[in-house]
Parts: sequence; C-alpha cells; structure tokens
Amino acid sequence: MKRVMFTVLAMLVSVTAIAQDEMDDGSKVVLPLETQQCNLPSAPPPIPEVPVKADLLKAQKGVKRFQAEMEVYRSCLDKDSDNPDLTSGNHQAISNAHNYSVDMEERVAEMFNEAVRAYKANLPKD
Repeated sequence: MKRVMFTVLAMLVSVTAIAQDEMDDGSKVVLPLETQQCNLPSAPPPIPEVPVKADLLKAQKGVKRFQAEMEVYRSCLDKDSDNPDLTSGNHQAISNAHNYSVDMEERVAEMFNEAVRAYKANLPKD
C-alpha cells in the first residue's frame, strides 16, 4: 500500500513539474518572489437569490471594497513589472495574474448585477 501511495505521489509531482509553462527563452512562467507577496482579495460573500434592499446595500459595499482591494492588488503586481532582472516567464506570470484579477472582478460585478435584476423582478407591479 505504501508503495502504491508513493508511486501515485511521485506521478503527481512529475505531472505538476511538466505542467509548468515554459517560455521560448527557457524561463518558467512563475511570479517573482516580491510579486508573490501581493494579496489577491477574496470575493465578497454571496448575495441571496431573492435579495431585499438591505441585501443589495450590503452587497454594494462589499463589491466596492473588493474593487478597491483589487486596485491595490494590481498596483502591487505592477510595481515590479519594469524590473530589468525579470525573465519573460516572470512578465507572463504577472500578466496572467493581472488578467485573472480583472476576470474575477468582472464575475463579481456580474453577480451583483444579477442580484439587482432579481430584486427589480420581485418588486410589486403597479
């Protein structure tokens, strides 16, 4: 049993090593150490499926806080981007992290917009 577990673990490690992207210049796509210290914020808590006005107001504050934290995160990513010691793999990793944060922010904004639409759909019809 231990031999099987060791073999599986060894295979996982080797697959992970192979899965790392490599640039044309041979550099690995990995965030520089300083950039790894940047704190990617967590998304705000989910909004109820059928929100009331108080839910939306609370969610709006959470989305605004999240967006402000994302700006800080992207500033942290960008401060090291002009370092001449970075490889092309480092630059690609920074770009990937930046793009991921933008996608994440767009998903959070869309979830908020869906909640607003759900709220409006449940308003009494006059």
